[in-house]
Amino acid sequence: MQILTSAAGVCETSAWDSDEPVPRTELLRQVQGAAGILCLLSDKIDAEVLDAAGPNLKVISTLSVGFDHLALDEIKKRGIRVGYTPDVLTDATAELTVALLLATARRLPEGVEEAKNGGWSTWKPLWLCGYGLSGSTVGIIGLGRIGLAIAHRLMPFGVKRLLYTGRSSKPHATEVNGEYVPMDTLLAESDFIVLSCSLTPETQGLCDKAFFSKMKNTAVFVNTSRGAVVNQEDLYEALKSGQIAAAGLDVTTPEPLPTNHPLFTLKNCVVLPHIGSATYSTRGIMSSLAARNLLAGLQGADMPSELKL
Repeated sequence: MQILTSAAGVCETSAWDSDEPVPRTELLRQVQGAAGILCLLSDKIDAEVLDAAGPNLKVISTLSVGFDHLALDEIKKRGIRVGYTPDVLTDATAELTVALLLATARRLPEGVEEAKNGGWSTWKPLWLCGYGLSGSTVGIIGLGRIGLAIAHRLMPFGVKRLLYTGRSSKPHATEVNGEYVPMDTLLAESDFIVLSCSLTPETQGLCDKAFFSKMKNTAVFVNTSRGAVVNQEDLYEALKSGQIAAAGLDVTTPEPLPTNHPLFTLKNCVVLPHIGSATYSTRGIMSSLAARNLLAGLQGADMPSELKL
């Protein structure tokens, strides 16, 4: 915000001064006549918002790497430019993914709870046993920037094989000795499966009953991409029935996930509140980039990071 307020003469700013998402009615009121919008992934920028803003709207800058909250077809049709914040959150998200994978596989939240509630009585041979990365096969669905960063961080743990699948093989996969395989092979052979793909029409609901049925019953599933890639009802059944061993989620549908959701009743499911990029450094860099994208768009200049529509 400091970058924007210091840009006197370029724009006048109106800000929603709260960590909570701006209410829809307030968003529709505030955007009227605006030349630019700086939004969060929790703000749905659809035709209604674009209509409310009117013909003056030139640029939308989102404080995120994802853009499924933006009605891109409508935005493109109206000639509006879009800025986003890729790359800068890659490391933080990859770190969180590895942390979530380890916490889920080694049952850390369960262990913390048992230590707190008196369940820790004595040493027992198989109590709270989980799954280790050493000698394992890891499957990554979506070996883009974040997927590759995750793979790099997993290799020092002694991972034996790194499988990946997606639209095509990736030249950079050689950095982690990645093997490009069909989806069914990845599901059948992986001990850990990590989702780091984009949300597209092809990946919407990708992880369903059929998907989970092809996994090992000792496999751990981790999603730090987008919640809508997973059919959560099918995931719940797979976890409850023992079809798969455990799941770690940093993203859900909806967000926040209602506290009475069945996934919260399972000990073998770890749910985090979408904190993949939540380091002070990363959020600061994201905010700066989003502000600079907005200013460049308002001035008709090259954005530091523009989404090509």
